Amino acid sequence: MTNSDRFGAKSTFETSAGTYTAYRLDALKDKGIGHVDKLPYSIKILLESCLRNFDDHVVTEEHVKALAGYDAKNVGEQEIPFNPGRVVLQDFTGVPAVVDLAALRSAMERMGGDVSQVNPLARVDLVIDHSVQVDAFGSARAISINAEREFARNQERYEFLKWGQQAFDNFSVVPPETGIVHQVNLEYLADGVLTQEQDGEKVAYPDSLVGTDSHTTMINGLGVMGWGVGGIEAEACMLGQPIYMLIPEVVGFKLTGSLAEGATATDLVLTVTEILRKQGVVGKFVEFYGPGLDELSLSDRATIANMAPEYGATMGFFPVDEKTLEYMELTGRDAETIERVKAYTQFNGLWRNDDAGVVYSQDVSLDLGEVQPSLAGPKRPQDRILLSDMKGEFNLALKNTFGKEPGKTPAVETTFQDVTFDLEEGAVVIAAITSCTNTSNPKVMMAAGLLAKKANELGIKAKPWVKTSLAPGSRVVTDYYEKAGLQEHLEAVGFYTVGYGCTTCIGNSGPLPDPIRDSIVKGDLVAASVLSGNRNFEGRISPHTRANYLASPPLVVAYALAGNVNIDIYKEPIAQDRDGKDIYLKDIWPSNQEVDEAIAQAVSKEQFTKQYANVFEGPEAWKSLEAPTGKVYSWSEDSTYIQEPPFFVDMPEDAPAITSIKGARVLAKLGQSITTDHISPAGAIAVDSPAGRYLLARGIERGMFNSFGSRRGNDQVMTRGTFGNIRIRNQIAPGTEGGYTTYYGPDETPTGPFEGLNYESDVDPKKGEVCFIYDAAVKYQKHGIPLVVLAGNDYGMGSSRDWAAKGTFLLGVRAVIAESYERIHRSNLIGMGVLPLQFEEGQSHESLGLTGEESFDIELSDDLKPLSTVPVKATHPETGATTSFNAKVRIDTPVEVDYYRNGGILHMVLRRLFKGQ
Repeated sequence: MTNSDRFGAKSTFETSAGTYTAYRLDALKDKGIGHVDKLPYSIKILLESCLRNFDDHVVTEEHVKALAGYDAKNVGEQEIPFNPGRVVLQDFTGVPAVVDLAALRSAMERMGGDVSQVNPLARVDLVIDHSVQVDAFGSARAISINAEREFARNQERYEFLKWGQQAFDNFSVVPPETGIVHQVNLEYLADGVLTQEQDGEKVAYPDSLVGTDSHTTMINGLGVMGWGVGGIEAEACMLGQPIYMLIPEVVGFKLTGSLAEGATATDLVLTVTEILRKQGVVGKFVEFYGPGLDELSLSDRATIANMAPEYGATMGFFPVDEKTLEYMELTGRDAETIERVKAYTQFNGLWRNDDAGVVYSQDVSLDLGEVQPSLAGPKRPQDRILLSDMKGEFNLALKNTFGKEPGKTPAVETTFQDVTFDLEEGAVVIAAITSCTNTSNPKVMMAAGLLAKKANELGIKAKPWVKTSLAPGSRVVTDYYEKAGLQEHLEAVGFYTVGYGCTTCIGNSGPLPDPIRDSIVKGDLVAASVLSGNRNFEGRISPHTRANYLASPPLVVAYALAGNVNIDIYKEPIAQDRDGKDIYLKDIWPSNQEVDEAIAQAVSKEQFTKQYANVFEGPEAWKSLEAPTGKVYSWSEDSTYIQEPPFFVDMPEDAPAITSIKGARVLAKLGQSITTDHISPAGAIAVDSPAGRYLLARGIERGMFNSFGSRRGNDQVMTRGTFGNIRIRNQIAPGTEGGYTTYYGPDETPTGPFEGLNYESDVDPKKGEVCFIYDAAVKYQKHGIPLVVLAGNDYGMGSSRDWAAKGTFLLGVRAVIAESYERIHRSNLIGMGVLPLQFEEGQSHESLGLTGEESFDIELSDDLKPLSTVPVKATHPETGATTSFNAKVRIDTPVEVDYYRNGGILHMVLRRLFKGQ
């Protein structure tokens, strides 16, 4: 689309590579519009996007002026469109996105259109990093064993992604065994400033992205705007649709001073997380500034930016400065790219300038010198614990969190690998150097290696009950460990490389050895994990570690040597050397100078250029995969991982009129604060659940069920798991917990053809019977009965999970009526053609006396207006009594009306592509 340049912002700047066109923000100041000089950097980037994409339809004059005149102290609720420059996916969330693109092509082929029109318009990179599990550990063979099992479990998914790699333009796949998506993005994928040929000109603009993983925010450390979104939003961006978002408040975080001896970037980010959680930054941007930034490496900044989801912000942004350019040089970016980043950001006011007088919505500060060594836990990343207080805090947690009396639980005698020992309360049974947060930071990784070296030289190893693992975020880490001579020492104390992926941080820690697990269960022990990750929520790391602590990589090694968190690690010895002498943490902790010298000697540009030279080729196992070819995917009915979703099957060429919803029954009547984790399928697949029954019927053994996350490309599995969380409580199935409902439809079993999605169930619930939600939904669909969900406040809060909306739609739910919505889930519901309605102020399903047995009529017309009010009538089928009320339509913009009318955002895009719009 050609920009009309109404604001006269189109300009040029020069580099040694030639002339670039850019949209100059100061042009607005020249015209007396807004106060660009005082804007936060992140708001400037949103403003540049609106200037560059101005068309007076999607992007209007109102949007530009709202951003240019941004009032940090009184932001209001103005919605704007944002067009990110690219999209980054990981494999768990990326597979369903590619499945939807493949399904769009199949639909286009059936419609007789040009299938090549269905193609990402924005650059898309997918990194396979979420599938490797720590099955093997503690040996040189661990990495090859884990890789073999990864490919065995995920072959179908990988073949499908490899098909996508050749089928779509503008789409690339980084194969397994390469690195973690956010580290690969930081070290290689990000350009800092993007360029595009437009009307014969090279247009330069800020690198920006959205990703289907919450820790996409790591890239903010490089001065690149980006954050995590749900799959539906990401898919829309791929196909050229903007993200619609409220202009955010921006919190300014001033850093001063420098880190003290012994304090790490991990300690800093845990401190920042604690501060910002108390401040309250949910839904806001955070920008870091101040002289303290000069004391932080780019990797330190990326560590802080990574954990924005943990401190609750949409992102934590660091503007571009000399440190940015130094890092781009180190990581192998070419000279032309680096020059362009400097020239553009200085030309357009995006170069860091702490004296610019930026005005923020709130102000926070921290003296880096106050940061002390810390951990966080036992259940949340914001619950920071000073290392010096760890022993006392663990004992408090035993009593207050786990309901146990400290010192009263007897140890359990255990034998593992021919060694007999007493397994005690607080035993560290998992010690994992893992996750994007820390493995991208040479300082903390080198500190872990140096600590291991000192320990090994004294003859100290990890305790025999500790499952140790080292999962570097990229192969560069292995390179510099080997060059520094530290790999052998890490292995000697127990830390062998187990793979290149997220592993323990996302719950892929693998099973504990049977004797360790059995002793934990037998003794009812509160066992611990210590990991260099970013999340330690209950049940996430392992079902057998109730206490889970986040810590820096060197502390992970230290606790593996100590073997227990119930220790004053400053005052008590962590081990004995080969001569029986007590060794304390101070004896093996490396100094800042030692770490800096090791980095200077071992980390080089050549390592990055070598490892990323053939980044898209992958290991032999990837190269040898025999993937399908062609522009249209050949779906297999036998696959239990990849199925064509029914979203676009039999879709008419024209959008139907919006009509009333008649005779809808209630599938679920829910309480307050229902999260997307309650709605979206996640975790293990239970044998006796509808999804488990489906897999067993197709000859899949329990041991090969894998997880809902790995089967997100199969709507048959995912629909069966929607609303199936073990902790959800449906009020129309009182006394139950989990994915149950009461079926209120007709008793008879329908036969013959019917209009619907044609899901099947081997269960035939009778009227008034409590059953799985899926089984009831299938019978309702076979009778042609639409469904509604009733809910309380904050419906859909939490992570932006696309299957929370997709599964809702596929179960036959046509409307949700709630007291209020989390913004992204509301948007996702519309994106799937589900109508979000909101009770009027002061009303709820409780106050209206709705039991969930009623039949609902919702009056709609084709001229539906955003935020209009519609009448709803609930009729009790037995008594005939009616309850009438009005509900607000939470379709907030005209564009969202188009999405809803089309049955979803992808439906609208497909129709427009087919008609050449």
